[in-house]
Amino acid sequence: MAKVKVGLVQTTCTADKQQNLQKAVEKVREAAAKGAQIVCLQELFTSLYFCDIEDYDNFKLAEPIPGPSTDELSKVAAELGVVIIASLFEKRTQGLYHNTTAVLDADGTYLGKYRKMHIPDDPGFYEKFYFTPGDLGYKVFKTRFATIGVLICWDQWYPEAARITALMGAEILFYPTAIGWASTQEPDTNTEQYNAWQTIQRSHAIANGVHVVSVNRVGEEVGLKFWGGSFVANPFGTVMFQGSHHDEQVSVVELDTNQTDHYRTHWPFLRDRRIDSYAPVTKRLIDND
Repeated sequence: MAKVKVGLVQTTCTADKQQNLQKAVEKVREAAAKGAQIVCLQELFTSLYFCDIEDYDNFKLAEPIPGPSTDELSKVAAELGVVIIASLFEKRTQGLYHNTTAVLDADGTYLGKYRKMHIPDDPGFYEKFYFTPGDLGYKVFKTRFATIGVLICWDQWYPEAARITALMGAEILFYPTAIGWASTQEPDTNTEQYNAWQTIQRSHAIANGVHVVSVNRVGEEVGLKFWGGSFVANPFGTVMFQGSHHDEQVSVVELDTNQTDHYRTHWPFLRDRRIDSYAPVTKRLIDND
């Protein structure tokens, strides 16, 4: 299909996992009622953002994938005829956990998962305590409505991740996200950080000639104000939609994946890539030692 309607679900979360899951189901229904065919939920939507501290009790939030949450969402996907992108805390086995997104097709079929590759460790974002880096590589999923690529939050800052996923055939890049401002920051710093976050993702759209859909949580949690601002960019980086920084929203945006061919032929970045010259990018640092 050339034209596809994507739903962005931007919400607050609570400490009640089942309550968060039921809210997600309600919001998926709302998006489907507005015409959405692919619905993306935000990062780790079944809980508060627990990575603000290092606490062993938080491992109890994890679950297998497939598992209880994907089972419930699969039923909803089949009932509504929509694709669901669901970001979850995965328990792979005892002592091995991932930040993982599952993709459920419009008939409820579990298509597979992507495990977050880039894991941050910053004040308020202690993800390395919880998550093993992804070992499945970059992934695309052939859904009923489009071939999609899924990356997760900190992956947003890495052009290599977007490039590889696009080269694998992704028509749309989805980024479920949980990112916010420290509650003590100045407004100018907040604006600068949000602009950098959006700009780097718009650049992925331009460099690869694909639509980018970024879905972020909203609301205040301990020490953080999640900045919402979920958005969609077209293949030349134009912002087609931008969400509120303060409110929950369920938004639906129609994309035309045929635009990829137009932009890639008029601005042929893929044609002119010098792949013979890029080997040094695999080094940590290019130095003289």
